[in-house]
Amino acid sequence: MGHIGKRIAKSREGIDRVKLYPVAEAVKLVKERATAKFDETIEIAMNLGVDPKHADQMVRGVVNLPNGTGRTVRVAVFARGAKADEAKAAGADVVGAEELVTTVQGGTIDFDRCIATPDMMPLVGRLGKVLGPRGLMPNPKVGTVTMDITAAVKASKGGAVEFRVEKAGIIQGSVGKVSFEEGKLLENIAAFVDAVAKAKPQGAKGTYIQRVAISSTMGPGVKVDPGTVMS
Repeated sequence: MGHIGKRIAKSREGIDRVKLYPVAEAVKLVKERATAKFDETIEIAMNLGVDPKHADQMVRGVVNLPNGTGRTVRVAVFARGAKADEAKAAGADVVGAEELVTTVQGGTIDFDRCIATPDMMPLVGRLGKVLGPRGLMPNPKVGTVTMDITAAVKASKGGAVEFRVEKAGIIQGSVGKVSFEEGKLLENIAAFVDAVAKAKPQGAKGTYIQRVAISSTMGPGVKVDPGTVMS
């Protein structure tokens, strides 16, 4: 086992690594142990009873956190003409068509979320190998391929968080910042878990939400009793 630093060891004090904490208590423990010199992000990790290798057990979606993520999100929009103008008016940071494709192909990706109008997808499809691994590929299932550019941009800026199950059946996402009031974090966590619960695939068998844990960027994970979130 590798050496555990003093800061990490101290942050783990008072946390039972086996116990499932009520979500309100877990949030308090995480906030108390977030001692970095920056405003740490609160992350949630959920172990699901699915095998994403099977198409009917894939879990993917988007959730609009009621209190936002607490971070500035740069949004890129692939659109032409009036829709490009609409994107700029809505507050998109990067807007373009062929020239934006060329920029991204050249390795410049200065955005956190990507939206496209349906007519742009044949063009954007060329960027699958670049945007896909980064989780940035526009997808109609999560509302990022749409004609309602204004709503999509505002949702992205206001707290929309995409989630997608990983190979081991784990979903991870940000649910706010350490500086958020506990009540706002609890609302965001509840919204995230509820969205994942509603995205339960038909092929899921047995217990769907198996484990939930939260942590801050630099802090230890705290296991959460799923029942206290679902209620």
